[in-house]
Amino acid sequence: MSSLGISVYPDLADINDIKAYMKLASSYGADRVFSSMFSVEGTNEEILDYFRDLITAAHECGLKVSLDVNPPFLAKLGASFDDISLFHEIGCDILRMDISYGREKDLVLCRNPYHIQIQLNASSGIEKELQYLKENGVTDDILLLGHNFYPQRYTGLRWDQFLAVNRSMKKYGYPVDAFIASHAEDTHGVWDAKDGLPSVERMRDMNCDLAYRIMDHTGINNIFFGNAFASEEEFEAIRRIRKPERKASDSPLYGLMKQFGLPMPEKLKETVLKIECAPGVTEEEMFYLTDVWPQTDFGDSSEWIWRSRAGRFLNSTHPVPFRRAKGAMFERGDVVIVNDSYRHYAGEIQIVRMPIRNDGQRNLLGRLAEGEKDLFELIEDGTFVRFMPV
Repeated sequence: MSSLGISVYPDLADINDIKAYMKLASSYGADRVFSSMFSVEGTNEEILDYFRDLITAAHECGLKVSLDVNPPFLAKLGASFDDISLFHEIGCDILRMDISYGREKDLVLCRNPYHIQIQLNASSGIEKELQYLKENGVTDDILLLGHNFYPQRYTGLRWDQFLAVNRSMKKYGYPVDAFIASHAEDTHGVWDAKDGLPSVERMRDMNCDLAYRIMDHTGINNIFFGNAFASEEEFEAIRRIRKPERKASDSPLYGLMKQFGLPMPEKLKETVLKIECAPGVTEEEMFYLTDVWPQTDFGDSSEWIWRSRAGRFLNSTHPVPFRRAKGAMFERGDVVIVNDSYRHYAGEIQIVRMPIRNDGQRNLLGRLAEGEKDLFELIEDGTFVRFMPV
């Protein structure tokens, strides 16, 4: 899955609190920290000394450091596109250029002898620059792309714009960063941020682990908490869904799929969907929901249901007795399993897209949890899904 990062604000928090936060984030799997150099006051030497100390502490926690800069600020420090030696001296890993020098000078910057990674602002139109850099041999281990965050409510990126920009950038192969919001009490961020610091407006109030999964599903490589300090509960929520990719050979269906010649990747990148289970769900039904995998729709389902056939391969050894569900209809977001009254299809997991009749052939397993429909709408044919009961 995508890597996890945090943001810290030296002008708004004590350095010891920042160091404790970095240590906490690292213990939950974070591997990046973002900070802006603009806001720290003092002489050039004082600013560099401060970030030298912060970077040393971050590295001790196993975190790579990304510093937000622009050409005027670099000039103030005595640096330029062809000389970033002072950032090498303080141990900086990534320079995020909030404003670009322009493609020719950015090419020189990417070719710095210290192998400091360069990140360009992804929220503005830079496709022509990416094409130029790609044609001139800039590789994805040197160049990164990063979306902005937006402190002011209602000003974040449009969802369709965000997706379109990502599609245009992804074809060049460079990793992309974006921000999600923490909803912990008393968070802080740039410009008196009180409403989180997300990249996408519709995700501003979204719980962090759902926002993380949506970002991950859309191909974002590195996902940062934009505001600080995220809570330990939020780190734990993300840790729970950042499970390692499962080996296809460990699937209970692996032998059968191999026998039928069905293609199986070595590892499965799965999108986690959270399910609120209905009362009365049996252990056998939970087996189909959580232990049978990979779950995916082959792409030939109707507009009424998302349909995974995986469980059908095991229904001879794991029966699904009819269990009456209340109501004449199953509603959008209901998660159901075909029962033994339609034996040929028994064991199929289905998610209702449009209301369907409750004709007795399906048992109700539960519903997509609150907010999960936003993620479900993004799932494409062939996406591997991991169900997580809540």
